[in-house]
Amino acid sequence: MAEVVLENVFKSYEKTQVIQDISLAVQNQEFVVMVGPSGCGKSTILRMIAGLETISDGTIRIEDRVVNQVPPKDRDIAMVFQNYALYPHMSVYENMAFGLKMRNTPKAEIDAKVKEAARILDLEHLLQRKPKQLSGGQRQRVALGRAIVRNPKVFLMDEPLSNLDAKLRVQMRTEIANLHKRLNATTIYVTHDQVEAMTMGDRIVILNKGKIQQVDTPLRVYHEPANMFVAGFVGQMNFLTGVLEDGGVKLGDGSVLPVPDSVKAKTSELNGRAVVLGFRPEHVLPESAPEHGPVFEVTPDRVEMLGSEQMIYFPFCGQSVVARWASDISAPEAQPLKVKIEIGKALLFDGATEDRIL
Repeated sequence: MAEVVLENVFKSYEKTQVIQDISLAVQNQEFVVMVGPSGCGKSTILRMIAGLETISDGTIRIEDRVVNQVPPKDRDIAMVFQNYALYPHMSVYENMAFGLKMRNTPKAEIDAKVKEAARILDLEHLLQRKPKQLSGGQRQRVALGRAIVRNPKVFLMDEPLSNLDAKLRVQMRTEIANLHKRLNATTIYVTHDQVEAMTMGDRIVILNKGKIQQVDTPLRVYHEPANMFVAGFVGQMNFLTGVLEDGGVKLGDGSVLPVPDSVKAKTSELNGRAVVLGFRPEHVLPESAPEHGPVFEVTPDRVEMLGSEQMIYFPFCGQSVVARWASDISAPEAQPLKVKIEIGKALLFDGATEDRIL
């Protein structure tokens, strides 16, 4: 397997720049997930690594070899697409063997590799079926098997689970994660699904408008987002805009919330600056909770029951806030409710740059 390095990579279509100065190093055997909204450039980056798109500027290296001008077939990568791309007239066995046949691999070696991949992916009993006789999850496993038999240096996966139903996505997430552990393969995985990113990646790359916003482990991205975009994209976050005054955040209605202890040392030099106080729904607690924080009376205007938990929406200081509570805690709509904000877990962002204040 191999390291994949992008250095100052740009991509433009005529006058439209879609990738702007991307630099990223994916370590050998690492599982990196690229996540972001539609149009952020994540699939374009994957296609440039594969050689399916030319880069406008910069360098891409795979295992210390610059591959800018290397055709896709010579990059020793395997790509798994969103639409499976299986040959409908071929059996599962023939689909998995096709790439090896095109490389004139000996028949005995093809047979051994296909059967080993089928064993890993639990496809042994399906080898003689055609794609139309398979479920969505089985077709996806065949597409994975076709990549595995190649034993490439790098696996590239472009939203491979987006066509599956919710239950099957959970199952396939687990299968792909276990497959990575078994093969120890360098893998770059593209998705727009936050849950896939959080549960599968060793590291997450968050993209927006063709730029990398943050690269870090899932937990650090969640608890220590670099800016407001990352904080709001990876999980939910409440944002309250205000002005920093005398060590507190003064909101639009005149209410003042204390700033988190983590940034108190910075408040004197930032006095008078527009800021945004951010906190997760799980940090809005019932008044009876043992955690410390200021208490407010609010009136929920919507409650969503999600089984084991509920999402409680209410206006607060002229802005909208959501809390996540266990479903057995009473929080009826349109009735006063006392809540507290766990300020110690809150984050402070610069109102102008939207970067987190450290």
